[in-house]
Amino acid sequence: MNERTTTRSDYAERLERVFRWLADHLDDTLDLARLADVACLSPYHFHRVYRAMQGETAADTVRRLRLHRAAVELITGELPLTRVARRAGYGSQEAFTRAFKAAYGVPPARYRASFVPAPHRQEDAMDTTMSYDTTITTSPTLRVAALRHRGEYQTIGSTFERLMVLAGGQGLLGADPRTFGIYYDDPSVTPAHALRSDACVMVRDGLTPTGELELQEIRGGRYATALHVGPYAELDRCYKWLYGTWLAHSGEEPADAPVVEAYLNDARTVPPTALKTEIWLPLR
Repeated sequence: MNERTTTRSDYAERLERVFRWLADHLDDTLDLARLADVACLSPYHFHRVYRAMQGETAADTVRRLRLHRAAVELITGELPLTRVARRAGYGSQEAFTRAFKAAYGVPPARYRASFVPAPHRQEDAMDTTMSYDTTITTSPTLRVAALRHRGEYQTIGSTFERLMVLAGGQGLLGADPRTFGIYYDDPSVTPAHALRSDACVMVRDGLTPTGELELQEIRGGRYATALHVGPYAELDRCYKWLYGTWLAHSGEEPADAPVVEAYLNDARTVPPTALKTEIWLPLR
């Protein structure tokens, strides 16, 4: 391995440690000196290295992950808005409302109201009117580098951060990398801590990931693909429609394979409302 590749891989492994630390300390006050120490980099240079390799600052990453978590918490309807705001790192509900509206297009209270059913209703407020563009496609077998994730699916974002920096360090990423998530369990019947999933990025023939990254294949064959446009926190609506409405009227049967999500753009470069995700339901 040449010196340049070794250096790139070394920096990738350092930033991977930072992402792992951030995932475990998302509620902590952001301390760039502490992150620099985790990365074994001088505080004078850590910020520039991080931004150059990730395309955003560490503060941007933390803000994005916290707002995503806030959206999930608003959908569950379990925490009061003031608590959600504090967990997102905002000292006042007003500041949280401004930041959330800028990212998600609506204030947090209205966002929650569109998901949490009124006491006299049994169904979600919008589920009966939502529909998604769905087509049946045939995919070739895809070679991917995979990083295992355990726990709630909605926290897989930090695993994707680790995946991309490790894959980049190994020279596996092309000019426009395709990313996927493989989801093995049904979150409605599997305890959150036991959920299994893989964060994946496509790799070209002839390249083989090493270390924590595993070479896997995404099954080739027929899929029903439904396009979801919007925050990842809202994907459950698309799943409910795909399984409860489309599949029930399609005459199709699901194959014995896990569901796949294909991510068509990058959460670092577009707002949550513009994220595009395809859900691939494997068919016989």
